[in-house]
Amino acid sequence: MHQTPEPDSPAAGDPATRLTAVLDALTPWPDDGSRADGPVAVDATDRLLLDEAAPLLADAGPDDVVVIGDRFGALTLGALTLGPSRVRMFTDTATAEAALDHHLAADLMDLVRGGRPQLDVVGADLYTETSHLLGGARLVLLQLPPSLAELTEIAEAIARHAADDVVVLAGGRVKHMTRSMNEVLAASFTDVRATLARQKSRALVATGVRPEARDAVPAFPARAVLRDRELLAAAAPSGDASPEDVAVVAHGGVFAGTSLDLGTRFLLTTAEKWPTADRVHDAVDLGSGSGLLATVLALRYPDARVVGSDRSAAAVASTRATAGTNGVGERVVALRGDAGEDLEPASVDLILLNPPFHDRTAVRTDAAHRMFRAAGRALRQGGELWCVFNTALHYRQALTRAVGPTVHIAQNPKFTVTRSRRR
Repeated sequence: MHQTPEPDSPAAGDPATRLTAVLDALTPWPDDGSRADGPVAVDATDRLLLDEAAPLLADAGPDDVVVIGDRFGALTLGALTLGPSRVRMFTDTATAEAALDHHLAADLMDLVRGGRPQLDVVGADLYTETSHLLGGARLVLLQLPPSLAELTEIAEAIARHAADDVVVLAGGRVKHMTRSMNEVLAASFTDVRATLARQKSRALVATGVRPEARDAVPAFPARAVLRDRELLAAAAPSGDASPEDVAVVAHGGVFAGTSLDLGTRFLLTTAEKWPTADRVHDAVDLGSGSGLLATVLALRYPDARVVGSDRSAAAVASTRATAGTNGVGERVVALRGDAGEDLEPASVDLILLNPPFHDRTAVRTDAAHRMFRAAGRALRQGGELWCVFNTALHYRQALTRAVGPTVHIAQNPKFTVTRSRRR
């Protein structure tokens, strides 16, 4: 049973006081925030956006507010603390969504409620439930995404579905912001201005939906037809002729978009050394992105079940669309999970992996090492992980520890391909 807060407790204070207590209580879950080089649960951008939004949140109704790109729950819980009883929310990564779910179940929700009986967070997918997420919204709080393509897709979706008087507050670290972000927003909104910088963060404020943006053909998902020699050769089943082309579909937040990135291209050159069809019954494209490798696996191994796994909702939607466009949608399952943790133990014969190694401008290899461990768990005895990585990262020993004996297959001036076999 919910207890009425004591008069001197933070939960009984005004919204601004409770907001301070809520933000101070957040952690970068699953981390506890103690690592000096670890993630931060609440950054200056979160605080700036909530300060700018406070007057609007105080008068917001239950269907007015949408949060996009929240990392650990600061924007979502902050918005609930300052006004509305319900917030609609979308965040691209499974890890961010899990962090928010963790905090929604935590004791700090008493601070968020401030004595109110009921609060709701409604999650919806930007790519499959766009109208449900944004329909009629009057305030959108957005952590600026790293790519202009992703920002374009978000801005266009807001313009199509939100209320005419919607206010978009999009914040980021100044060092990651460019003038092009203003121009992207200006393509969908008549007025775009920047707030003053504070603690190296700034917000862009967009208002006035352009009438032509309501009915404009969306720029994303983007589509392309690829005829790269390496791609077509890898997609051919043993003894069969290569397909004439492979189509790709990519949402704005997908790495490399509709192109074939250099690392994946180099991995494809080793396809003739991959296991033969009689040894591959279950295969995985780990970190599937646009789904090109998942589609190649389905085309190359026509009797195999293929999984494309990625933590990004944009990647999962793209993987599903790319497979479907190439006629293998019924055999490619797209899963959203963190670094392959959604894969069943000892269930896979072949995994292809081109792991990420950047978080914006910083080199970070945490995700790659989690992927290696997940691959080691998911592979059957004798199953193989084929991995391409930047040669300077020297992953071979880590792969041996996480998966099994690892051998060098190929190397060019930038990339290395290895094969790891499950012990």
